[in-house]
Amino acid sequence: MPLSSASIEGTYTALVTPFAKGKVDFTRFKANIEAQVRAGVTGIVPVGTTGESPTLSHDEHCKVIEVAVKAARGRVQVVAGTGSNCTAEAVDYTRHARKAGADAALMVNPYYNKPTQEGLYRHFMTVADAVDLPIILYNIPGRTGITMSPATVARLYKHDNIIAIKEATGSLDMASEIASVCDIPMLSGDDSLTLPLIAVGAKGVISVASNIVPDRVVALASTALMGDFASALAIHKALFPLMKNLFIETNPVPVKHAMKLMGLDTGEVRLPLCEMTADSQAALKKILKAQGLVK
Repeated sequence: MPLSSASIEGTYTALVTPFAKGKVDFTRFKANIEAQVRAGVTGIVPVGTTGESPTLSHDEHCKVIEVAVKAARGRVQVVAGTGSNCTAEAVDYTRHARKAGADAALMVNPYYNKPTQEGLYRHFMTVADAVDLPIILYNIPGRTGITMSPATVARLYKHDNIIAIKEATGSLDMASEIASVCDIPMLSGDDSLTLPLIAVGAKGVISVASNIVPDRVVALASTALMGDFASALAIHKALFPLMKNLFIETNPVPVKHAMKLMGLDTGEVRLPLCEMTADSQAALKKILKAQGLVK
């Protein structure tokens, strides 16, 4: 059933899109979803940044969402990536996600065209008005070249269909300022900031690391959300080297390479992304060994 602000909490996995010889590998995709369900995640997020949405065709994008919904079978929430720098396309993707049975849409700031705050507001309001599907805003200036201001977030949160925000500015001050102007639920967009963001009011995380250690990310978020910050800090410290090294190069290249070493993925990415350097591969493998994930 569609989500609400009250039902946003916990660990959401930003799923990779597996490829095999250039095509989407739906067998591995469904296997990853099963692993996420077993680990107890709250939800899955197909075709976001980690899912390499910019290089998927329109048909592939829609198919990945459809397969994710069918594979989830209502056991976890499905938050479909439907963002675009073209408002009309964002409406189309969101309509498709609703028809496919997604529980909500994750919608990134329009990238490249760099709209004003008013342009951002009108973009998201147009989609929210056009499609009756809950929307999670996605603030990630490092990818989009534009930051949604707390004031704009507060304006948008007045719309019934806008229910949360994925906060990936990397700034605790930004998260605190958003919390000071409205009570929109926040999800951390950075694994390494999950604990501190929960400390200032976030409800969980949309995680890259949970592709490979979903149980540990679930433990981190749930422990912090229960208020046991001492235990959560211990988990955070243990996971921190892995969380940082999964961003040693552009996401999702490192996490896909990690999954390859763990036998979970081919490691294949689409151009303009490419394999990591030898030095980065060695550094990541060292961390994976230290974490007990590979031999």
